[in-house]
Amino acid sequence: MSEERPRRQGTRPLGTVRREPPATADRAPQAKGAGWLSRIAPGVRNLVGRRREITPDNLWIKDPDGGEMLFRTDLDAALWVTPTGKHMRIGPDQRFRYTFDEGRHERLPTPPSPDDPLRFSDGKPYRERLFAARQATGSPDAVALALGAIRGERAVVMVQDFAFMGGSLGVAAGEGFIAGAEAAVMREVPMVAFTAAGGARMQEGALSLMQMARTTLAIQQLKRARLPYVVVLTDPTTGGVTASYAMLGDVHLAEPGALIAFAGPRVIEQTIREKLPEGFQRAEYLVEKGMVDQVVARKNLPDVLASVLRTLMAGRARAAAA
Repeated sequence: MSEERPRRQGTRPLGTVRREPPATADRAPQAKGAGWLSRIAPGVRNLVGRRREITPDNLWIKDPDGGEMLFRTDLDAALWVTPTGKHMRIGPDQRFRYTFDEGRHERLPTPPSPDDPLRFSDGKPYRERLFAARQATGSPDAVALALGAIRGERAVVMVQDFAFMGGSLGVAAGEGFIAGAEAAVMREVPMVAFTAAGGARMQEGALSLMQMARTTLAIQQLKRARLPYVVVLTDPTTGGVTASYAMLGDVHLAEPGALIAFAGPRVIEQTIREKLPEGFQRAEYLVEKGMVDQVVARKNLPDVLASVLRTLMAGRARAAAA
């Protein structure tokens, strides 16, 4: 027979399971992955976690031109114009706040439209792309409408949000533009369009191209009512939007450095196999060629818009009196 060896103190027989003492008020269960700091000062871990939750991830924004890190609050106070003069892209909420007197305005609804009439998929279903864009922007589609006063001049303002699928023109955006024109005619006020788009929305095929004709007809309604239609071209305005309502205004303004084109410069260079001139298709270049009437800094847009609208509405009043 083998002689039984004595067990060392603190060991347990093979096959037995070690049991942890029950948790009590003075002995809380240890969190998985907790380190020595949690054992000696458990409140510190919770404090750091709470501060991490309330600190936004985008507190600092990088200047795309100069590379300098800019504090988000300072950038918002500067109307999202960097120290180098770069006019960064902004959404409808900011645009309305910067354009209307003291930011006061009434949001106008956009008509509902079918989400995916063609049941399109380009590796990812179109419905999923729409859902993701709506989650990211909080908007139903790329066009937003509002009614308010610009230095005392009432107007309907339409804003395209480039953050929503590149501001692309689809059925919903077309319906939104038409609703804005109809609201302006009904209230007998001018319409101002802030354009920003990569063109027609390919996921809606020919239906998106039809919006070019439909929006053009809506502009004709404004002209029949002798109401001004002013376009502010922002970065970027391209494709089917440029080929339709972006170039049909009574006056065309543009923000500094905005890309305004049908086809982009890279596509043109690859087609003609030539280097394009410096600043080609930028707002300043197009002023020289007569495609844009004036380049206006964002901080000056309300004053310039009010002056243009006041002048055009005065002409309408004289024509009605004649």
